[in-house]
Amino acid sequence: MPSRTVVSLGGNALLPAQGPGRIAEQIRVTTQTMAQVVELLQDGEEVIVTHGNGPIVGNILIRNEAAARIIPPTPLDICGADSQGGIGYMIQQVLRNLLRRAGIERDVATIVTQMVVASDDPGFRDPTKPIGPFYSTEEARSLMRQRGWRMIEDSGRGWRRVVASPEPLRLIELGPIRALIEAGVIVIAAGGGGIPVVEESQGVLEGVEAVIDKDLGSVVLAEAVDARRLAIVTAVERVALDFGTPQQRDLSALTIAEARRHLDAGQFPAGSMGPKIRGAIRFLEAGGREVLITDPSSLVRGLAGQAGTRILP
Repeated sequence: MPSRTVVSLGGNALLPAQGPGRIAEQIRVTTQTMAQVVELLQDGEEVIVTHGNGPIVGNILIRNEAAARIIPPTPLDICGADSQGGIGYMIQQVLRNLLRRAGIERDVATIVTQMVVASDDPGFRDPTKPIGPFYSTEEARSLMRQRGWRMIEDSGRGWRRVVASPEPLRLIELGPIRALIEAGVIVIAAGGGGIPVVEESQGVLEGVEAVIDKDLGSVVLAEAVDARRLAIVTAVERVALDFGTPQQRDLSALTIAEARRHLDAGQFPAGSMGPKIRGAIRFLEAGGREVLITDPSSLVRGLAGQAGTRILP
């Protein structure tokens, strides 16, 4: 049986590191990343793809505000759905083209995916996730008064809206995702961590103003499709201790116990490597066999044990 792997793409796997990130640039970077996925498929790997949406959904919010006098702003859950569809379209088209050039006839499909969160999640009481553009003090006060937004001053750069980042619980579209996988379709799902929804009485769903951590959403997807491996593609080839200091030590492998010890010691900050390590621990404790953290160009070598950081039970 082929090994089933969820490949979770960070923004750097889809967007250029520098520059405005025009669509042509996004397609170029995505093509480089998807070439690695094609290699995995040629080796017999069964791949499910998911992705982040951070910079792109932020751009959607900026467009919201720029056009607010002309059309009503779009709620945050719809912005997340827009980003899922747009990014998924780009990935599936690029991947399909690369497969055809390699002589492989495979269908690729994006599922716009809802992720259930708890209505009483503590994150709703204390929202901390900055999103969207920066505002002046006067603009921020007006928005807090008119729209009821929570806002914070962000490191002297201006004021930003903050929203909840609740814990992802389960996928609504799991049935279609599994059916497509079993039919041999390469599936792209749970982009941006999934669209956050709460489940009301009798299973009624309602979108909420929140964002889900992409790495934790990837874990929920990987668990739900019984993946053996989770590959988290990020900006660095390997996880490091004392990152950015003269004492930096790159790690080729970690156990769950070692990962948790370093996490508790503050080695992996909440805004960068922390969610990836927490997600890796959760996935392995739920029965996953391996987590790889590496950069886009090292994905194939990493899954072969020749690059990246492998986290094992």
